[in-house]
Amino acid sequence: MTKKDKVIAIVGPTASGKTSLAVFLAKKLNTEIISADSRQIYKGFDIAAAKPDIEEKSGVKHHLIDIISPEEEYTVANFANDAKNIIKNLSRQGKIPIIAGGTGLYFRTLLQDFEIPKVPPDKKLREELNRLAEEHGPQKLYEILCNIDNETARKIHPNNTVKIIRAIEVSKTLNMPMSQAQKRKEPEFETLWIGLNALNRQFLYDRINFRTEKMIESGLESEAKLLFEKYGKLKILMSTIGYEEFYEYFQGKKSFEETVATIKQNTRRYAKRQLTWFRQNQEINWFDIETDMNIAQKVLLKTEEFINT
Repeated sequence: MTKKDKVIAIVGPTASGKTSLAVFLAKKLNTEIISADSRQIYKGFDIAAAKPDIEEKSGVKHHLIDIISPEEEYTVANFANDAKNIIKNLSRQGKIPIIAGGTGLYFRTLLQDFEIPKVPPDKKLREELNRLAEEHGPQKLYEILCNIDNETARKIHPNNTVKIIRAIEVSKTLNMPMSQAQKRKEPEFETLWIGLNALNRQFLYDRINFRTEKMIESGLESEAKLLFEKYGKLKILMSTIGYEEFYEYFQGKKSFEETVATIKQNTRRYAKRQLTWFRQNQEINWFDIETDMNIAQKVLLKTEEFINT
């Protein structure tokens, strides 16, 4: 049997400390980090996407950050292909890549046993579905997906029109539910799974609220305004926490305080959905960010064992 390349995956909900742990580990192992975040790929999505700045990166090379414009399409399959190429290149250099982020579908497609069917975009269908969403709201699209593929619908937020439209597109093109079209495959890489979470949910929520306040202080409002002025009511903006909430504020429909409160609430809900994704993976070694002492050192020890086996 061919020996598989090894990778380290650091997963968990937003605000759980994945970036700092990944950087610590990368410096210890002299390796690089691949971002598995569906918003950090976009140029200009800085504060809302919680991109690590120069100081946070601490000299460690990060891949798949700032690679495309918000107007460009970047699918899960694109991510998997790009990430695989980076993994293979680093492996040839004798480095074990660290993949860190919170987009569950990225991890599942790249490192687990699901293969997303390759279906090209259907421009006419997308225009028709976007028109339907504008006239009747995203709930109408969600109902269509529920009727076509209820299993996939349960994994997508009812307001995430980008993912809903893609799921409808794949199902209609293949003439079968996307959930059935997803093929099981043998995982390509040997993975050490590290998960960060807090059993005390309020502890995590407090971190989320605090980080939201820091984002506001760092200029999230100005960033959102700049992006809306540049791109208009772009779908990816309207489905990104931190931007979509400010749209109503800019329209005079919400106060600043209501907007910030909604960002916090939506981020907490997103964290719950992230945990639902990751809890399906029984291979994850979980660490409690509130009660576990010296998580970084414990993870380093586990990583060294993984490398030496």
